[in-house]
Amino acid sequence: MIQKILEKLGIASLNKMQLAAIDAAKKSADLILLSPTGSGKTLAFLLPVLATLKPETTGVQALILVPSRELALQIEQVFKQMQTGLKVSCFYGGHASRTERNSLAHPPAVLVGTPGRIAYHVRHETFDTDSIHFLVLDEFDKSLEFGFKEDMSFIITRLKKLQKRFLTSATNMPEIPAFTGIRKPVQLDFLDKRSPTTTGLASKYIRAGDNDKLQVLFALICKLQNKPALIFCNHREAVERVSLLLTEKVLPHGIFHGGMEQEDRECSLIKFRNGSHRILVTTDLASRGLDIPEIEAIIHYQLPVTEDVFTHRNGRTARMNASGTSYLLLALNDRLPAFLKEPPEAEVLPEKIIMPGKAPWRTLYISAGKKEKINKMDVVGMLLQKGKLAKEELGLVEVLDHAAYAAVRTDKIGKVVDLIRNEKIKNKKVRIEIAR
Repeated sequence: MIQKILEKLGIASLNKMQLAAIDAAKKSADLILLSPTGSGKTLAFLLPVLATLKPETTGVQALILVPSRELALQIEQVFKQMQTGLKVSCFYGGHASRTERNSLAHPPAVLVGTPGRIAYHVRHETFDTDSIHFLVLDEFDKSLEFGFKEDMSFIITRLKKLQKRFLTSATNMPEIPAFTGIRKPVQLDFLDKRSPTTTGLASKYIRAGDNDKLQVLFALICKLQNKPALIFCNHREAVERVSLLLTEKVLPHGIFHGGMEQEDRECSLIKFRNGSHRILVTTDLASRGLDIPEIEAIIHYQLPVTEDVFTHRNGRTARMNASGTSYLLLALNDRLPAFLKEPPEAEVLPEKIIMPGKAPWRTLYISAGKKEKINKMDVVGMLLQKGKLAKEELGLVEVLDHAAYAAVRTDKIGKVVDLIRNEKIKNKKVRIEIAR
């Protein structure tokens, strides 16, 4: 069964961590998995979950709690790609709960959600918790950091028939809170013990001196040209401030923080994934659990508060044998963090500023998605046939519940929009335009 699932996911084989987790889950009621972001933890717990599900059982059998909407949606997508024939639902804040209530008319076997929204449903008894036998606390340390302790504790007290608990974390946790109910767990530790200098990650710093940090940031971005870069800020207000500067400098970029509407957050990630934007300005919300590509540069516009935060930010680059650079931007009176094991190298910025060239891709927006029975091949077929695109002129295509996005070569997108503006997909009239 596992081999068939891997074929559907396009994966050749499981990694060492995933195999160990699957084996341990067979032998123990409680399991703690410590493993870095991006190492494949989702499959490490979804396969053990699947092994316990009974198709004939009505009701929610497995509950997966995660710290963010994006991570919840990713897990839901992976489970759907496994094509098990079992229903999965994804609940999170930021949209009306009515749709979620309607989906519970036929309860899913697997329910994925953020603690706040799941707690809302538990309080209102919109589904029966007695059928839940498997609990996953994914990115548990991040959930605690986001302040979900009370919601998680409340939910777990209502799960009277739990048989298995599976907790994942990307940081070492000296103590597991009692409210999890985890007793005598098997612990698997796959955290990387190597120092940053051996993982392909270079560390550099730039001291702004008398100059404005924003102007120093702009100079660094220009030096990097079109290398994909994540710019980390400690607060969403700083994200907006950096974004304003980049807008004034006419530098295409995306932003990502918890105060944005879900649709806007998804669009920012999609543009970053498909290459329309080479810069994403974000809070630490993007440091973990997100499906974003390999990043060449991490820029700490504001210094990370703790070593764990620094580690997770840097964990977005220099992964899987790749290399990357972490840049610390220092104001005149800033000190390098005490937790740095080795002093970073000073980065020298060029005197002459050269603006980055245009991104090779732009993003096309289509106002229909999975809920309208539109799939990826429908979008690809329309763009190749009606839009007259060659295959190499069409990039990443992503289909969401009520929208689809496609990367199109920058020099072709205007013509494509003109050709397909009034086209229908599956006899449905849709709005087609360049994504804002």
